[in-house]
Amino acid sequence: MTEDLLKSFQQAYRNLELLPLIEENDLRRFRVEYGEDTIDELIQLIEDSPNSDGKVVFTGHRGCGKSTLLAEFSRRIEDKYFVVLFSIADTIEMSDVNHINVLFSIAVNLMLEAEARQIDIPASTKNAIDKWFATRVRTEETNIEREASKDFNILKFFSVKLKVDSKIRYELKQEFERKISELIAQLNIIAAAIQAVTKKQILVILDDLDKLDLAVVNHLFKDNIKALCLPGFRIIYTIPIAALREKDLKPTIENETNDQVVAMPVLKLFKKGESHLPNARPFPKTLNILCEILTKRISPNLLKSSTAEKIVLNSGGVLRELIRISNECCRICLRLIRRKPEDKVIINDEILDQAINNIRNDFAMPLGSVDYRILQTTYNNFKPEDPKQQEFLDLLHGLYVLEYRNRQNWYDVHPIIVELLREEGLIDDSQ
Repeated sequence: MTEDLLKSFQQAYRNLELLPLIEENDLRRFRVEYGEDTIDELIQLIEDSPNSDGKVVFTGHRGCGKSTLLAEFSRRIEDKYFVVLFSIADTIEMSDVNHINVLFSIAVNLMLEAEARQIDIPASTKNAIDKWFATRVRTEETNIEREASKDFNILKFFSVKLKVDSKIRYELKQEFERKISELIAQLNIIAAAIQAVTKKQILVILDDLDKLDLAVVNHLFKDNIKALCLPGFRIIYTIPIAALREKDLKPTIENETNDQVVAMPVLKLFKKGESHLPNARPFPKTLNILCEILTKRISPNLLKSSTAEKIVLNSGGVLRELIRISNECCRICLRLIRRKPEDKVIINDEILDQAINNIRNDFAMPLGSVDYRILQTTYNNFKPEDPKQQEFLDLLHGLYVLEYRNRQNWYDVHPIIVELLREEGLIDDSQ
């Protein structure tokens, strides 16, 4: 019995990895329908754009389900477009992302996808493209590797080196910093070659830019958005929700993309202000969606239904937080099973309280007095004093503050953070 229980929780723990649903098998097992309006908006912008080179910026809180939704979106339109979906986090060292290696990574991934699908690009064109890649860097290491193996693949070389080799990234920056037009021209040659064979227009979806630090995002999009918009094919870029609150960045992005900005909202559990009231009842539809996500990943005999609802409420409607809380609960249960094999272990309110405390402590560590004042103001007024203040943007980026959308946007403090405010005497529940 203990061994069966252990295996059941181990399976639930594996099901609760903080990863997007990209693979077909994962989508089949865990996908719950949500975000249909957002998918419809993306399809409309891509299919109805008067130009074949339109750029779309896709934003939302980290962990709100953007990557899973983009994977589903790409599946729905792959019959009409040659879709290349890849993560910048898998391609480039995140602390060293710039517009040059972003564009170069698009070139590499376009060709890798063409190879994977066995697109029969004419040999002369393919050889010319490979030669262009091979002459972009001139490190001795490159020459050694190319000569050492007959099967050397320059595309796979770059797909690895962009991630791990700072020297390669530096060489690319030096190579193209003053001749970005050459890089764009080569991107367009690659896209045209693929399009000529497939008879499909190109769509590149560049995910996980929203996971970059705000300073990197600011430099990437504010200073170099014109370069990112130059390729002659459709591209969807992701950015963090906090970046669109930067006073100089938002108008720049809207202007350069012709206002093609799509925001994926957090799943809203309450009307504005109702979550602060005792015995408040959440929207049944949202509650059911989030509970369904849990039941697809955790066997019902491992989780009390009333506790499942409390997990949902503590997530604030953010999918990442729903999974993170549940994952922490499973970790606690797995330790208990090994420590007390004779006990019947289930995720109940006591286990949830332990998980919440652990996550709250993680949240609390970086907070200072300025942060607490901003959180207090946001909790009381559903907005900060200054939504452009960098400390507020950092709190928004870190999920301490959540943005919700009605006719007007409003903000609330992450439910797990509310108890921290109470402990600091910053919330008066008697009012």
